[in-house]
Amino acid sequence: MVDAVAVVIWLGVLAYAVFGGADFGSGLWDLVAGRSAEGAPIRKRIDRSIGPVWEANHVWLIFILVYLWTAFPQAFAAMMTALFIPFIGAAVGIIFRGGAFVFRKSSSTVGQARFFGVLFATSSVVTPFFLGAAAGSIASGRVPLTGPVDIWAVWLNPTSLLGGVLAVGTCAWLAAVFLAADSARDDEPALVAWFTTRATGAGILIGVTSLIGIVILGTDAPTLADGLETWAAPLVAVSACGGIGAMWLLRTGRPASARIPATVAVVAIILGWGVGQYPWVLVDEQTLTEAAGSDATMLALLIGFLAAGVTVIPALIWMLRLSSGGKLSELDVREDSSLARLRQAQESTTTVS
Repeated sequence: MVDAVAVVIWLGVLAYAVFGGADFGSGLWDLVAGRSAEGAPIRKRIDRSIGPVWEANHVWLIFILVYLWTAFPQAFAAMMTALFIPFIGAAVGIIFRGGAFVFRKSSSTVGQARFFGVLFATSSVVTPFFLGAAAGSIASGRVPLTGPVDIWAVWLNPTSLLGGVLAVGTCAWLAAVFLAADSARDDEPALVAWFTTRATGAGILIGVTSLIGIVILGTDAPTLADGLETWAAPLVAVSACGGIGAMWLLRTGRPASARIPATVAVVAIILGWGVGQYPWVLVDEQTLTEAAGSDATMLALLIGFLAAGVTVIPALIWMLRLSSGGKLSELDVREDSSLARLRQAQESTTTVS
């Protein structure tokens, strides 16, 4: 049952990496979209794409945390103690990002809209960096089960920085692929070209960073490196093929089809990390079996997961279908148009007065 619960937690990690990752990545493109007039179509595209689903993405993070502390309490306590700085940074980023995303739409001045826009975009970059840095700390065996810990060195090290950079880059790349597909669906060729170019650039940078990462992991995280070179090697290869395939489909004008290999690429590399680290929950410190709670706890978690699968998953699938079909996006556009007319009316009334 211990391995089964670990698989369930990793399913949450996969879901958060794909859905939350694309959500975070859109913020980076919002940040570099340009000034108000130039970047307006890009930012509107981003708002329309993530608007219907952005609140649902953090459900996966809550799920991961609850299951992790319930199933492996000692390991969870060690992670939270050693990595409280990057975890607090990620939490603050999530809070600021959510508030800024809402307040930007209701801003009464251009200055306010720009401020909340920058806050939203910056938080979208900072949050995955902190989460990736924390993952790198765990993967490199720097989180001790007990004893003193350097709260800065534990996450400011080569593997952690590599994890943070790769997290930001992967989120940005995945978001660009998804946004290109959404733009094609809504017949926005200029935006398709814009996001395709950015996806290509991000993909190349991720590839170069990954090659550098091979050297870093070999010297700084040998346990994970050994796993990636053996049991997880096929998954790493699948990830590389998925990424190349997605970029080829984008460059040949098939952005909708590119979403599938892009998702496969992200899922495969996250699975590769899990397989490469197995059976450690804290690398070189504590295995899954050593960290696990009682059998009764594990059974309850599995039953809870099955119950959630029956009640929650269908609703999420339906929401995603509505969103990808354009219905929720069209509603969001009508709301934006109504707000624009309201603001124009208010400005006219002020001018007349």
